[in-house]
Amino acid sequence: MAKAVFTRIAGNLGTIAAALALSMVLASCGGRNGAEHPPEPGDQAVARVDAKTVWASDVKREAVAQGLIGEGEPLDVSSDLFRRVMDEVVDQKLLATEALKRKLDKDPVAQRRLAAARERILGDMLVESTVSDAVNENAIRGLYQEQLKLAKQSEEIHARQIVLPTLTEADAVKKLLGTGASFEALAMERSTDAATRFNGGDLGYFTTDVMPEAYETNLKTAKVGQVIGPFEIDGGWAIVKVEDRRLEQPITLEAARPQIVRFLTYDQVRDLLEKLRGRAKVQTLIKSPQDVPGQPQEPASAPPTLSGPPKLPAGAAKPVPPPPGAPQQPPAKAVKP
Repeated sequence: MAKAVFTRIAGNLGTIAAALALSMVLASCGGRNGAEHPPEPGDQAVARVDAKTVWASDVKREAVAQGLIGEGEPLDVSSDLFRRVMDEVVDQKLLATEALKRKLDKDPVAQRRLAAARERILGDMLVESTVSDAVNENAIRGLYQEQLKLAKQSEEIHARQIVLPTLTEADAVKKLLGTGASFEALAMERSTDAATRFNGGDLGYFTTDVMPEAYETNLKTAKVGQVIGPFEIDGGWAIVKVEDRRLEQPITLEAARPQIVRFLTYDQVRDLLEKLRGRAKVQTLIKSPQDVPGQPQEPASAPPTLSGPPKLPAGAAKPVPPPPGAPQQPPAKAVKP
């Protein structure tokens, strides 16, 4: 236990400081017996440390802070996870109480750290309050419908393929198909494409812009039921049968929900900070950095600044196994405005 506590302390000094700061805030606001009243409706007392109550909500909050559960997820008080986190909360309270007894909170450096922890906690609470009011079901559904109207649906093709190493072999297979031979059976028997041969050459649904140019060119005007090819591709010759054509299926609300929630959250935080900065007088007292030859630059892969509503993918098509000649991991489709 001692080793576990030491490891916990070594990695989470900031958490302990925050706990101490919050305990001081609550002590100054709640009165002598305030801690004995459930801080949340239906809360449950799960432990006591020197007559101070540990509530189930305290343990759950710590589990969320550690990323062990998500915000809003349940945490069963009888679970091993709950008991483990509860022990850590108890340890934090013991450490904070002992620190107060030793008057460590009176040290100027400690006071600055406690003040920073208090500011961080209060800032987080403001953000949580702002986001919870704005990111609701109506806002999520509204943005989803708005993006559906803006999204452009491409046409998807469902096709099967047979890949042969030479044009002579491809022509021979094409003749067999002309006599009524099964496309799926010939794909399993003759195709050299390991990614599709064992499922009858099935490529699933795809849009032609994610395929190599030879496929896009030959399938652009192909009709349902038509057998195209053979045409040359990297690594051989392809014969393709078009099974179906349809408009790309729009992404569902549930699939888009995480992306929408993230955007609405970032949008609310950004607006809040812009308003606060607009009302405050903020002065930067250090000079802007000078360009120095050889100075590291921000990588080109750095995420761009979020400046507009998220562009939802037009569809959630079935993944397409890459045909011969295609990249091992085809680049994702460009998001349509």
